[in-house]
Amino acid sequence: MSNLCYYRRVEAKKQKIFVGISGGVDSSVAAYLLKKEGHDVHGVFVKTWSPEWVPCTWIEEKRDAMRVCAALDIPFHYLDAEEEYKRGVADYMIAEYRAGRTPNPDVLCNRIIKFGVLWDYARSHGADAIATGHYARIKHADTLEHTSVLMRGFDVAKDQSYFLWMLAQQELGHIRFPIGHLQKSDVRTIAANAGLFTSEKKDSQGICFLGDVDMRAFLEHYIEQKRGDVLDETGDVIGEHDGVWFYTLGERHGFRITKKNPNQSPLYIVAKDIKKNTITVSETPQVKKDTLEVTITLRDCNWLVTPNNEKKYTAQIRYHGEHIPIMIKSDRTVVLSYRGVVPLGQSLVVYDGDALVGGGVIDNIS
Repeated sequence: MSNLCYYRRVEAKKQKIFVGISGGVDSSVAAYLLKKEGHDVHGVFVKTWSPEWVPCTWIEEKRDAMRVCAALDIPFHYLDAEEEYKRGVADYMIAEYRAGRTPNPDVLCNRIIKFGVLWDYARSHGADAIATGHYARIKHADTLEHTSVLMRGFDVAKDQSYFLWMLAQQELGHIRFPIGHLQKSDVRTIAANAGLFTSEKKDSQGICFLGDVDMRAFLEHYIEQKRGDVLDETGDVIGEHDGVWFYTLGERHGFRITKKNPNQSPLYIVAKDIKKNTITVSETPQVKKDTLEVTITLRDCNWLVTPNNEKKYTAQIRYHGEHIPIMIKSDRTVVLSYRGVVPLGQSLVVYDGDALVGGGVIDNIS
């Protein structure tokens, strides 16, 4: 059944809410729904960083954000967060790749910019809350502790809760996700019925500051190439590559095989050695193990709900990745039932059904 006509009010009280307006359909419908509820809605376009050599579309996006605010008859704000984004997101991402890890900049963008810088700005202008067009939900439990639970969005294909695990429990009270209960098709229908031009606008893809430039091309501006060996699973050298930091576990492109087998299937990267600058490839995109159990040490952990060591949860180690059975051994140690490739630097996010328990950055695997 469609959720098109359903929208639960988080608060009965009318509030002053600042909405992060990107110029896309999701944030425009989020603002529309909040205004329809009677809230004092303000739209904020947040400018992030992009290097001078990258063709960026932020000016066009700002113009679209202004058009949305004009159509909804709400105030428009421009917030320059370029310095914070460069320091907190882009520099971190480059440093992680240089160390041989695969970071998730979208998680940091949410933590530092959308729910950090934006909230500070909104609060300084008298806002009661902020809202975004994320496909996620917040369930406010009716208890003495007033605990809030971060939930997956109803649209499985668009659920973005994975990127929100760094939010703190105390922050959930002033955050709104007005479209988290909707399907993407419903969001576009609402936009069309409201006369918003964003109803037909394509979704943005990838990391905003990269534009149409891929990650490898971006990193080559900041990390020097260094030739290294490609190894097979027996340790024999079968090719070469341009530097271990440019490659991600599970990837099957960008390296050169010099000892080719005419009947060979595509090769996947299953291991990297940062010190020796080597990558190991295999015809199967996973590490061969005798056991399903993988012990992972996490860093920068954030638990929205205190985990129960005796309870079975599921985890994702990639956005839209499979739901992997997991046991939590301590605040920083978890055990997965998994045979696939686990990338260092990625976010491991733990769920109890549709409720987000917490997560951390994958720091070590054994």
